[in-house]
Amino acid sequence: MITITALPSTLKEASAIQKVVGSHLLWTIEDSGNKNRIYGFDLHGNLKKRITISNAKNKDWEDLTSDNFGNLYIGDFGNNKKKRKNFTIYKVSSIVNEETSAEKIKFTLPKGMKSQDFESFFLLKNNFYIFSKDEKETIVFKVPNCKGKHTAKAVSNLKFDKHLKKITSAAVCPNEKTIILLNHDRLLKISNFETDDFFKAQIDVLKFKHNSQKEGIYFKDHQTVYITDEGDKGEGGKLYEFNIN
Repeated sequence: MITITALPSTLKEASAIQKVVGSHLLWTIEDSGNKNRIYGFDLHGNLKKRITISNAKNKDWEDLTSDNFGNLYIGDFGNNKKKRKNFTIYKVSSIVNEETSAEKIKFTLPKGMKSQDFESFFLLKNNFYIFSKDEKETIVFKVPNCKGKHTAKAVSNLKFDKHLKKITSAAVCPNEKTIILLNHDRLLKISNFETDDFFKAQIDVLKFKHNSQKEGIYFKDHQTVYITDEGDKGEGGKLYEFNIN
């Protein structure tokens, strides 16, 4: 893992990393208790853009994804106490001005299912795949990329062993052939999947040489990912590059 730069010093709890078509910047958010803003920074760690989402509240923003049309999506689905019943994905179509509004995609869980905590998602074939964060397993939920209210559909799950832990961010390769799931000291690389029951495909565990609160992951290219972690007591708060092959 190679350190690229320190994150902008004003960002104490960067919880995602994403690029957007038409922008040379890397984009991030801060999670629960922070402002309803998205932030763009360059590869030298210089903060270049602060954009307030005027019709959104940062209840617990946890991850970012994007599409091929220049839209950025914010996952407001953090749920540490597992009491939330309603979750929102904000679709941001403009990253030009200092303030903009977002389209809202809302979802609930299937009837009878207990509330879940989420920190990670990606967009694939115009559906969001959202991964629950839990000690013992992760459940994958599918939500259509369509304005309005939806009931999420559970499509896959993976029970953890001693080598696997909570999922903190997720991404899919631009060629749609590889999925990566992040944790603090490793990632899961999923390949050769044919359906959205992802965990029936090939899974490889790639370990890092250090442990930190890694919260964001994004494919730089087919072989390389960007990773961010939160700063804590002088450690972390950086952008890294990691080869997954």
